[in-house]
Amino acid sequence: MISVVVPVHDEERSAALLYQELVAALQPDGRPWEAVFVDDGSSDGTFDALTRLHAAHDNVRVVRLRRNFGKAAALDAGFSEASGDVVVTIDGDLQDDPSEIPRLLAKLDEGYDLVSGWKTKRCDPLSRRIPSKIFNTVAGRVSGLRLHDMNCGLKAYRAEVLRGMRLYGELHRYVPILAHYRGYRIAELPVNHRPREHGRSNYGVERYVRGFLDLLTVTFMGRYRHRPLHLFGGLGLLSSLIGFVILVYLTAIKLGGSAIGQRPLLTLGVLLLVVGIQLLSLGLISELITSHHEERVGDGERAERLIDEVLR
Repeated sequence: MISVVVPVHDEERSAALLYQELVAALQPDGRPWEAVFVDDGSSDGTFDALTRLHAAHDNVRVVRLRRNFGKAAALDAGFSEASGDVVVTIDGDLQDDPSEIPRLLAKLDEGYDLVSGWKTKRCDPLSRRIPSKIFNTVAGRVSGLRLHDMNCGLKAYRAEVLRGMRLYGELHRYVPILAHYRGYRIAELPVNHRPREHGRSNYGVERYVRGFLDLLTVTFMGRYRHRPLHLFGGLGLLSSLIGFVILVYLTAIKLGGSAIGQRPLLTLGVLLLVVGIQLLSLGLISELITSHHEERVGDGERAERLIDEVLR
């Protein structure tokens, strides 16, 4: 079963057109499929259009959020309703081309767990392409997963990749990074991108700013969630060491007869030493919290998250 999750916001004119394109793309394959539309608090007639689709087709599900919570929350709600062993995400504005979905599924069958689309010829204004380019470059360098297009809404996943993954804020951009940190195999495939014909874009520069902040969250959770002392302890040791060296230097000067009470370097040395001790303490407290959490997770559940396959 293939589940196609479609977050929509004020896309009244696009919903029925997108469904027809999904039929044309997925029907020839012969595999059963469903479309899960998530209405993210639309203020136009989007929900009415989705209601008509649901009444006319057995493979259409509709989820309506109470208000506009954002794309991450919409996708999270759609993932919880999807019943397929393969999940495809596609934006509801018709800019993503549904005819590319069979290619993503074929790539998935090559042994990958997540296939992300790459809009090589993006049909968006320069004001969106430049920030996106910067964003993708920084995200790739910080996370270690080099993808050309983190923001592409057209992706295919094995269902287990999304199991237990909770999306909020701007974390929908970082599903490939979260999957990468969990050890899943990621691939990227060039896909067709089309100009917007209906509605208007809901994206602005402020979303990239929030996205960069969420990138810090994802990177921390991915690299240091199970070893926070390595981060806080390392910074604490470095700060303490620098502060200690400064204080040793000032002590030697003091023993030589020079006054150090009015020197800013003394304040800096004490500050670095105190901050270093605080960071070490924060790391130890974080380790206690992490250890407590891991003890609450059963051995079977923990192993299931880590094991790829077992041969018996």
